[in-house]
Amino acid sequence: MFGKLMNNYYYGKSGKGDYKRDDLPKNRRQLFFEMLRIRLSGLVRLNLMTAVAFLPIVYVFIILSNTLFDHLLTLSEAITAQAGSEQTLELVRNSPEVIYSILFSALVMLIPCILITGPVQAGMAYVTRNWARDEHAFVWSDFKDAVKENWKQALGVSAITGVMPLVVLVCYQFYGSMATQSAFFVVPQMLTLMLGLVWMLALAFIYPMMVSYRMGFGTLLRNGLLLAVGRLPHAAGMRLLMLVPALIAGLAAFFTPYAMYALMALCGYYLLIGNALARFVYASLSNAVFDRFINTRIPGAPVNRGLAEEDDEEEEEQAEQTGDGNA
Repeated sequence: MFGKLMNNYYYGKSGKGDYKRDDLPKNRRQLFFEMLRIRLSGLVRLNLMTAVAFLPIVYVFIILSNTLFDHLLTLSEAITAQAGSEQTLELVRNSPEVIYSILFSALVMLIPCILITGPVQAGMAYVTRNWARDEHAFVWSDFKDAVKENWKQALGVSAITGVMPLVVLVCYQFYGSMATQSAFFVVPQMLTLMLGLVWMLALAFIYPMMVSYRMGFGTLLRNGLLLAVGRLPHAAGMRLLMLVPALIAGLAAFFTPYAMYALMALCGYYLLIGNALARFVYASLSNAVFDRFINTRIPGAPVNRGLAEEDDEEEEEQAEQTGDGNA
């Protein structure tokens, strides 16, 4: 009995349709909210199943937050107690270098932590892609198969993702120091920052594309970057939407005396559903983008999966007329 219960929990119940034909969503907004309602418990299971892979990232962020908070607290106490003293002025002058050192150390620690999440992200992308277009996917078995099939490309993507923040920080600091001598270096400084931002937006498309099409690693990266630039407002909007919980927690920690509770609530959100919900949102966006820019160029590739089409309505009307005629 217990084994059957666990199988139903992880694998779901196959053969159970979500919609009759006349109940299919008419647009992508309806499809998103209907699938979110139906798959919400599945997203929680998927998130809990994969949360262990993201715990090292959480640990590094906790260390980073505590270290930055201790430095800022020390700086604030020194300014309050000995404002204008030589020691305080020296502490203030060295503060940017101290903060840079703290960020540099944290980003180095993040590289292996982000690296191990790549295959997990690929598995989550496959399951949420299917769910977002009203197709069946087992939580565990399909996740495992997607990880097994795409782990090499996923590790390559997560390696770049892990190194990218460190590269952006070092280049931004380097070109920033050079810009004090020549304003020309502001250009590569901003280009470096833009590259990091575009890469973060491209990740919303790269993992779903990885599990949906067969293409080389270079082609995968190029297409992901092109789609991120081509659909910049949509990709940026989705990313900002997913940052709302972190923003709320940050504001609560900064403006209220409940910083620890805000951090605990944020960790609970990401432990319960945060990562899976983000992947579901990105899957919904990428499904629409792929239908518009990729699937229409592939002969025979289906589009608008999960949505009611005019052909469906015509077939249903013909079936009803045929049934009335036979009666």
